Amino acid sequence: MINLGHVSQIQISDKLDGMNGQYSLSIASVNISQTRTIVPRLDYSINLLAQIIHVLKNKKSELEKSNRLLLIESKDKDQACPKTIDLERTVCFSLEILYWIQKRTSSVSGINVIPKIFPSIIHMLRTISAQLVDIHPESSKQLSELSVYLGSIVLDSATITKAQFDFSQSNMESSMLLDEVKLMADSKISKQYPHLDFFKVSDT
Repeated sequence: MINLGHVSQIQISDKLDGMNGQYSLSIASVNISQTRTIVPRLDYSINLLAQIIHVLKNKKSELEKSNRLLLIESKDKDQACPKTIDLERTVCFSLEILYWIQKRTSSVSGINVIPKIFPSIIHMLRTISAQLVDIHPESSKQLSELSVYLGSIVLDSATITKAQFDFSQSNMESSMLLDEVKLMADSKISKQYPHLDFFKVSDT
């Protein structure tokens, strides 16, 4: 819910998937007509992110059930469904990144913060979108759309606040986080399927 009122302050309350809390964005000394262009896109982006996470959670659950069934039916546990397990790993990795993005976007407290944290988020969204293009095309398309929306929000908020940002630095930071989350996702999948050579599965 967005409440502009008659002052230059925006309050956005939204229940995010798997999270209960308020998303609030306070803008001081900014023309209301300028902020009106940001608020609908930000609100839409938050809702779209929650929808994508919901869909991918279901996809992960489907892959997990399918893989467990294949493992039960397979005589050779070491060779069972390596490709589908790798698909599950990719979806798991994507979800972990999107959970992190969801927490970051919900913690935004002012428009001046947007140019600082959103550029790295945009890079991560594009990376996840590329990885999901063959696994779940619709989610990949939506993530690409989301990155465009957030990109326009970054540019407009930077214009309003006169902020400067370094995309190369943001890309470096997001790449480091992607590597860390990948290790976490790999660890989760390897624990689910301890009988498999996970590195061999990843290279299959």
